[in-house]
Amino acid sequence: MTSPSRFTYPFCYVPHPLVVDAARSLIQRLDSDPSLGSLFSEGKMMGVLLTDSGPLYAFSGLAGGKAVIDGFVPPVYDLTQGYYKEREAEISSMSAGPARSEASAMLQEWIFRQYRVMNALGDELSVLDIFARRGLVPPGGTGDCAAPKLLNYAFRNGLKPLAMGEFWYGKSPVREVREQGRFYPSCTGKCGPLLSWMMQGLNIEPNPLDSAVASPAVPDVLYVDDDIIVVDKPSGMLSVPGKIESESMLEWLRKRFGRTVESCHRLDMDTSGIMVFARSLKAKAELERQFATREVSKLYRARLEGGPWNHAMKGTIALPLMLDYYDRPRQMVDYDAGKRAVTEYEVIQILPDGTVDVIFKPLTGRSHQIRVHAAHYRGLGHPIVGDRLYGSAAEGRQLMLRACGLAFKHPADGRCMSFGERI
Repeated sequence: MTSPSRFTYPFCYVPHPLVVDAARSLIQRLDSDPSLGSLFSEGKMMGVLLTDSGPLYAFSGLAGGKAVIDGFVPPVYDLTQGYYKEREAEISSMSAGPARSEASAMLQEWIFRQYRVMNALGDELSVLDIFARRGLVPPGGTGDCAAPKLLNYAFRNGLKPLAMGEFWYGKSPVREVREQGRFYPSCTGKCGPLLSWMMQGLNIEPNPLDSAVASPAVPDVLYVDDDIIVVDKPSGMLSVPGKIESESMLEWLRKRFGRTVESCHRLDMDTSGIMVFARSLKAKAELERQFATREVSKLYRARLEGGPWNHAMKGTIALPLMLDYYDRPRQMVDYDAGKRAVTEYEVIQILPDGTVDVIFKPLTGRSHQIRVHAAHYRGLGHPIVGDRLYGSAAEGRQLMLRACGLAFKHPADGRCMSFGERI
């Protein structure tokens, strides 16, 4: 099998086949050794780094209370012993108040100064200094993920990194979408600044999202009058201007219909389908009111990844959602702080290859609602095909999610307007 020509872009990637093989070998090892596997059975993100001397393995955080386990690279800094444990015990015995808060903050800063990592250029900095260069303070746990452990070990031992991937092993957590054996991108909050600095000097793959939006299909205008424009947005196009430098749906419409065009709702960049835009602030206000009061009806068609189907052919999913602050734009399930999110679904067909065609009707409008409800094990447990965030990215595969139906009242005269599949 051909070795990787460029190092993995860890925030959006398809794992190299050799990385997948190495991960399978580790899973087999954990499954065949009960004493070892039990350390990770509650669920843990694992990492694989291919080097010119063979694969390296790491786990995020601690496993069974241990920071050092045979067969895995050591932590950047071992907090399970020494000054940290002594000081932590002292702070825990202090009464709640300003003195305890200040002591905790000072200990956290001390930790980040001990976490010193190297990059491919041979430079060394503390986690605190790396984040300070961006005017940021590192979140708790920064440096404990598998990816920085692997790279730091490789650089300190003169090994050349070739490709990397992080996957889940063990029980699925309640909050995040995680499934054993599935690869996931590195988080952007803790690992974003850190890995970006550590990879300086490596020949890195381009961000796949940049090429995905380089030349999306041409939008299709379905309806136009003096108040609204209804359009079919292609996959790969942003709804409104964002961080990626590519023309958004709103900008495309303004070039053709004037600067008064306004957005009223959004679709994810990778989601294709029907959207309505206003041609005046008055129409925008009325349409936004309808979206806010859930008077607008929406239908989505999706193809889900295969596997045993253990659910009813139609039903309702209710999983409250909130933003994963340290891993934007991912959403997670939170029964305490999450916002109510409800989706009705109906299976259209189960295809010969095991994939499943489903119609979704969201009754609320949370970000990534359908994607999480499809992928989470308390939802359907079947990610949408091509979902880079909650499923398995595949080379050349678009997200198989389409906004196929939209119904609302005309903002000027109240007429019922319906487009696409019947609501």
